[in-house]
Amino acid sequence: MPELDALQNPPSEQEPVQPALGVWPSVNGSPAQLVLVSTPIGNLGDVTSRAISALRLADIVLCEDSRVTQRLLFALGLKARLESFHDHNEESRTPRLLEAMRRGQKYALVSDAGTPLMSDPGFRLVRAAVAEGFGVTALPGPNAAVTALTLSGLPPHPYLFLGFPPPRGGARRTAFAALRAAEAAGLSASMIWYESPHRVAEMLADLQTVFGDRPAALARELTKHFEQVRRGPLSALIAGVEADPPRGEICVVLGPHDPEAEGQPAFDLDARLRDELTRTRLKEAVAQVAAETGLPRRQVYARALALSGETEA
Repeated sequence: MPELDALQNPPSEQEPVQPALGVWPSVNGSPAQLVLVSTPIGNLGDVTSRAISALRLADIVLCEDSRVTQRLLFALGLKARLESFHDHNEESRTPRLLEAMRRGQKYALVSDAGTPLMSDPGFRLVRAAVAEGFGVTALPGPNAAVTALTLSGLPPHPYLFLGFPPPRGGARRTAFAALRAAEAAGLSASMIWYESPHRVAEMLADLQTVFGDRPAALARELTKHFEQVRRGPLSALIAGVEADPPRGEICVVLGPHDPEAEGQPAFDLDARLRDELTRTRLKEAVAQVAAETGLPRRQVYARALALSGETEA
């Protein structure tokens, strides 16, 4: 199998690189028992020759949704034995898969699209296979989060990939508040989430509530014909979503905390407290806002009491 080291040779000494279409991946010179195979996130042309080879040679292909993977295999002209493997059965099926690996069974693991384990099932299986000493390797390929980050125009490192945010507003704001508290303690990183089209407007609004009107990007239909990346402050993205609701798979990228950035309004404690007090009791509102801001709870509590008094008056 040609490797990058071979490409360092002078052209006269270099043999033509041929796709390894008939080679099963190895680990430390021995055939791997589990291969994580990245698949296209929208454009079939992004599939690699190594991915095709692994899907062809695997004894079984583990997949989230057999219908989705079957369509991919059909488009590639491949046939494979498929077995469903998703969040609801990963824990129960892992012991049986490990036993099959002991008998020499070779597995390829795919998600519906992109790189396995990145907001998809497989972590428990990989951890267990590694603990058992089985050969586990990954075939690099498409990843929506990294693609969105590189197109966002926001600082690419450091970054946090956070998968899907909680679907319910309260849990989502709590998760964002924990990140905001981490920023108050010194974290500065671009953040990436996946989100569904019907929840993205609420998510963007919660981001603005917790983080302020920070630079961000919304990427959709990446690698497809209607690929689109919207960039700007969160307020502009919110307005754009209201005027033209996006469809398809969505990535949201939030720029890092920069307290010295011009045009960034200071955190409005009163506005945030008023907003939270409309949703919950004073004690919970104080805890939430104190976590977001990193301010002393006593200070936030005193201000919340004052605002409550204004409301009652």
